[in-house]
Amino acid sequence: MREHENQILEEEYENSAVPAKARKSLFSVSMIWIGFPMIMTSAVTGATIIGGLGFWTGMLSILIGNLILFGYVGALAMLSANKGYNFSLQSAITFGSKGARVVSGLLSTLVIGWFAVQTGMTGSSMHDAFGSNAFLITFIASVLFIVLTLFGVKALTYIGAVSAPFFFLIGLWAVHDATKNIGFSSITGFQGTGMISMGLAVTMVISLFADSGTMTADFNRWSKNKKQALASTFTAFPLACMIAMVFGGLIAATASQNSDLFLYIAGKGGMIAYISKLLLFLNLGSVCAHCLYNASVGWSSLTGRKMRETAVVLGVIGTIFAVSGAWNHFFDWLNLLGIIVPPIGAVILCDQLFLRRKADISQTVRISAFAAWVIGAFIGLIVDQFAPFLSTAVMSMLAGGVAYTAIMLAKTSFFTPAEPVKNLAIEPAQKQS
Repeated sequence: MREHENQILEEEYENSAVPAKARKSLFSVSMIWIGFPMIMTSAVTGATIIGGLGFWTGMLSILIGNLILFGYVGALAMLSANKGYNFSLQSAITFGSKGARVVSGLLSTLVIGWFAVQTGMTGSSMHDAFGSNAFLITFIASVLFIVLTLFGVKALTYIGAVSAPFFFLIGLWAVHDATKNIGFSSITGFQGTGMISMGLAVTMVISLFADSGTMTADFNRWSKNKKQALASTFTAFPLACMIAMVFGGLIAATASQNSDLFLYIAGKGGMIAYISKLLLFLNLGSVCAHCLYNASVGWSSLTGRKMRETAVVLGVIGTIFAVSGAWNHFFDWLNLLGIIVPPIGAVILCDQLFLRRKADISQTVRISAFAAWVIGAFIGLIVDQFAPFLSTAVMSMLAGGVAYTAIMLAKTSFFTPAEPVKNLAIEPAQKQS
């Protein structure tokens, strides 16, 4: 075993590419990913989609959303594995060394909101199931999740390896228990309320991981090559994410009094109730550590600080938001992410996969990339307001990519592209004494 793998606290490479000697195995990176989407939140989303659309239409929406995530996140993952860059460095190629501060700063801040949502969900779920003090549980969970994040990418591997199999086994039991006395035809014939459209359902799936999926470089920079990066992404989308969503959807289709997977398990009482508590903390601890890691790597790269000290500061901020009731705005949060985040990834993909494949960080600000991002987000907003039956996430993603391609093709008619400057990185802010 290599020396760096024996260290408790490894180097996190906040401001530079991950060198080949520090790259991790396919299994390790897959464990990072599989523990991220196989969570209670995905099950809640699946239950909401099936409850709104009915069984078959809901399952189709879940499948489509996950396949789109696989293509989107997988392509970004291969780019990151190629260079070993984190998201801040990867986005600097497309948006410029200073322009990337806006993009990376925004996404690294939004993902703190996800940390707050998930820790808030921990307290809320414990209160709903057992009458626990939601404020106290949320605070305790936040502290535990911050400590977990301090162990870096290694902790994400370990908790994923424990959390995902545990969730799968308990979820499988819950689905069996909920469906054992109900015929298959009754489940597949379940009719939803019709309160959501298929487009909104697809957006809900994509938005659930739009932020961290766009920031996949923070995780897949550890992959040894592009093939392994794509393979590890597959373990998350569609595999792990769909399993969780299907579990939640199946319980919802039984018309159970508790369609929430956690509440269903906790409601069984006895030893099962104690197991549900462990599952909740492990499960949401996994996703919270991933989100806080994303935020910490991003802000560390922008400020020149170390990941761990940044994680403490951002964790405290996230805790404040969590105890303030961020969980109550969960679906508004998904809608916001579905509009403003996907165009960022689409612009990066069009730029680095097709239009400027050999480019590196060569400009301070690239206006063309920002213009395309704004156009994509604007189209998403228009769709959200006037065509809610369509997926805002998909439309904003397509609009951003098309807009960037059109802008770049138009520019080549009038300007000669500048030669890229090789192997530069974002200049971090001077560390405060």
